[in-house]
Amino acid sequence: MNGGRQVQGVLRGFDPFMNLVMDDCLEMAPGGLQNTIGMVVIRGNSIIMLEALERV
Repeated sequence: MNGGRQVQGVLRGFDPFMNLVMDDCLEMAPGGLQNTIGMVVIRGNSIIMLEALERV
């Protein structure tokens, strides 16, 4: 995501604009801080890269 932030969680849904609904999220800030944030909606225009951690 922009701002150097990373979010890891379970993808629950998306739309044509690449807005994501993610559950069980963990936010990883640039300083090494980790924060459990639960369910989030991430706007598509703030996403830089998307990666699957497990084979689908």
